[in-house]
Amino acid sequence: MITIWGRANSVNVQKVLWCCDELVLPYERIDAGLQFGRNNEPDYLAMNPTGKIPTLVDDDFVLWESNSILRYLALQYGESSPLYPAEPKLRASIDRWMDWSLSTLQPTERPVFWALVRTPHAQRDAAKLAVDLSAVSLLWRLLDTHLQGRFFFEGEHFTLADIVIGSYAKRWFGLDGVERAPLPNLERWYMRIGARSGFRKYVDFPLT
Repeated sequence: MITIWGRANSVNVQKVLWCCDELVLPYERIDAGLQFGRNNEPDYLAMNPTGKIPTLVDDDFVLWESNSILRYLALQYGESSPLYPAEPKLRASIDRWMDWSLSTLQPTERPVFWALVRTPHAQRDAAKLAVDLSAVSLLWRLLDTHLQGRFFFEGEHFTLADIVIGSYAKRWFGLDGVERAPLPNLERWYMRIGARSGFRKYVDFPLT
C-alpha cells in the first residue's frame, strides 16, 4: 500500500494524487502540513528531514520531493503508460518542464498565490503584488507560445509535464480579481486537461 503524507490543498501533493489517478494506483493519504502539523514531529522528520510535503511511503521505500515522486510512480507502476516515455529525447523534454516548474514557475507564482489567497486584503503590499503579477504573467505567456499547435506539452500524449504545469495552471486561472491577457493556446490546453478525472478530483477546487 502506498501512503502519501500531505494536505490535499498543497499543489505538490495534488500533483502526486493526480498521478496516482492516471496510473489507477490505490493509496492512503495522511494530512500533514500547515494547520495539520505533524511534518515537524520526529517520526515525520525521520522519513523526510526537510519537513516538507509530500512524502511517499511505498512498503519500505520512502521518497520526498514531489517531482521525484512522480517519476518514481511512473517508472515503478506505469510501464505501459505514456506519462513518462523511455525515448531519451522525449523524456528529457518532459524533465525540462518538470525542472523548470520548480526552478522558475513556482518561485515566481508563489508570492502572488500567497498574497491573493493566504494574506488578508488589508495586509497586502499592492505595489509588490503588481510587480509579482507582471513577472508570473510573462511565464504564462511563454507557456502559451510553447503550446501553439500542440495538443499537450510534449509529444502526442498526456505526460508528467502536463500534470506538473496543469497543477500550477489551476493556481493561475483560479485566482480571483486578476486581469489576465488572453492566452488562447494555454486556455485550450487547460480546458483539455480539466476534463481528466485526476484534475477534477484532486486539483479543481477553490484555492485555499
